[in-house]
Amino acid sequence: MNELSEFCRNLKKDFTPRIRDPTRPVRFWSEKDVLTGKIVDAFVIIFRTRGCSWALNSGCTMCGYFNDSIWEKISDENLLKQFETVMKGYSGEKFVKIFTSGSFLDDTEIKPIVRNKILSKLVETADKVSVESRPEYITDGELSSIRNIFQSKTFEIGTGLETANDFVREHAINKGFTLDDYKNAADVLKKNDCELKTYVLVKPPFLTERESIEDAVDTIEKIKTITDVVSLNPTNVQRNTLVDYLWKRKQYRPAWLWSVIEILKRSKKTVGNERIKCDIAGGGGIRGAHNCRECDSKFLEAVSSFSLHQDVKIFDDLNCNCYDKWLDQIDIENIGFGSLVNMYG
Repeated sequence: MNELSEFCRNLKKDFTPRIRDPTRPVRFWSEKDVLTGKIVDAFVIIFRTRGCSWALNSGCTMCGYFNDSIWEKISDENLLKQFETVMKGYSGEKFVKIFTSGSFLDDTEIKPIVRNKILSKLVETADKVSVESRPEYITDGELSSIRNIFQSKTFEIGTGLETANDFVREHAINKGFTLDDYKNAADVLKKNDCELKTYVLVKPPFLTERESIEDAVDTIEKIKTITDVVSLNPTNVQRNTLVDYLWKRKQYRPAWLWSVIEILKRSKKTVGNERIKCDIAGGGGIRGAHNCRECDSKFLEAVSSFSLHQDVKIFDDLNCNCYDKWLDQIDIENIGFGSLVNMYG
């Protein structure tokens, strides 16, 4: 285990998960998304599980979703009770998105029998179900039974590649897999007639603002023929992570929204008709991607609108006095040998 991986592991050594009800999901709600080119209501589920196996072993530098996990085995019965609760809030949306703060295909997190029961019930109504998984769990064996359930309907797996640069992924993100692992998983998905959504990280730790822009744009260029959808995810500062450790010491600032817009505009030209979306967790706050408070809300609205409509003209009317400060930061960061700290409290 390298030093970064060991550091991420040590950050959790004194962490004690909160006592939580294993029969209750983290959360569920409905939101807008796109299905077969149309804007629809999508139902979102976050199951409470034992947590991501990689996070329990070491973890990514920016990911704090383990904070919502139980860190111990949850019985099949309790997971199905969570699903029962979820279904009481389900209104027949044709698009369902499932999150577990880990990998839906990891048998140690959700056993195949539970996974198949959940998917079999959802596919009675939904036309598309989207889940998340690390590449190592995306295998022919795992997908064969799922494809039998879905038949002609759509099954999508989102995976967090984060960057196409293996050095950045290992030494800034501690992701625990390579670009080749991602490509192999993509081949398996294609062979099994499943769709791939790829998460691309904006502003990993240790990268300057300019470096993070170029890394994201370069990543999208390299994966545009591999993935069906790109999901751009600006880093937000989550508790008990290396990013949190740096942020508290004023050694990390989340991305500017100007940077997010720049990546989306440049990358949309690259991907053409393929979808590129962006979810900004914590946007507008000091722990999330932000500008200057004065313009944050209209920038966030523009990003949400772009994710649905795919029209870069949405960004044409965005302006604010903080634009020059963003440009200044990009210009002087290399002189200062690192990312500058927050511009406000």
